[in-house]
Amino acid sequence: MQEQSDQPPMGRSRAVRLDSFGGPEALDIREIPAPQAGPGQVRVRVTAAGLNPMDWIMTADADTAARFGLSLPAGFGTDYAGVVDQVGDKVSGFAPGDRVFGSALSRAVADFVVIDPAGAIAANEAHHTPDGVDDRTAATLAIAARTASAALAVVAPGPNDTVLIGGAAGGVGVFAVQLARIAGARVIGTGSATSSDYLRDLGAEPVAYGDGLADRVRALAPGGVTAAIDLHGTETVHAARELGVPDGRICTIAAQVDGVSTANGANAAPGALEEVARLVAAGQLRVPIVASFPVEQIRRAVQLQAGRHVHGKIVIDL
Repeated sequence: MQEQSDQPPMGRSRAVRLDSFGGPEALDIREIPAPQAGPGQVRVRVTAAGLNPMDWIMTADADTAARFGLSLPAGFGTDYAGVVDQVGDKVSGFAPGDRVFGSALSRAVADFVVIDPAGAIAANEAHHTPDGVDDRTAATLAIAARTASAALAVVAPGPNDTVLIGGAAGGVGVFAVQLARIAGARVIGTGSATSSDYLRDLGAEPVAYGDGLADRVRALAPGGVTAAIDLHGTETVHAARELGVPDGRICTIAAQVDGVSTANGANAAPGALEEVARLVAAGQLRVPIVASFPVEQIRRAVQLQAGRHVHGKIVIDL
């Protein structure tokens, strides 16, 4: 096993754990034995972990947790960034000191995570962090960027399209809006009144969600809407249908609607995440980080994120 020479072995690790499923109040920081990289694995010293709605949704109750294969005691958080500090036997492409990012399902908020980089599982992965992408930003990419990429692949926006994106100010919307704009499409994004400036800054034309959405979109785009992505529920799906968008060019990520495709990050094309990271490094795509918290304030961070009123990503520093 290779081990980074300038960092002595550490026998203990801080990790956020749950001894019972529930809300932020169930989260505690525990000291546990530091995991070790076995054959085919790398250990990452985590420096930042990005929060996503799925983190607290899947640990809110036992039934939901079981659907994700989680049992107690459970870890918390999935997106991470950091530095490889151990490399097990039979691993190629990674060395101690490499900066990496990726996902580790419900165990990312910890000093160390062990990853199987050849496993090809989206919830257990490591990718090299490009120069020009800081660790906080890298820690926001895995779930949201891959989900956005998968959704855009369904509707395939281009320069002749006007795309309606529902829930555009959320964590996935940050990427969906910008990727659609990079593809050349015009983007109309739904949000609250307080998100209008934020959406404009991302490159979307804001429109208020709620009753009458189709009429408001029709006034903004009298030439019509050609594709739609609903990142929140089904309101945007129904508005898109009312506006004449065919089901084949409508996509959801958080709800099932007969005749409409559903996308998730596991269905993203190979290389999608690396392409988003490249766009970030090139300055073509940016990730607004609204707040960062030390791991000791994990409950406060999750409470803020679960409120669904932040415009941008929240990151935990380790």
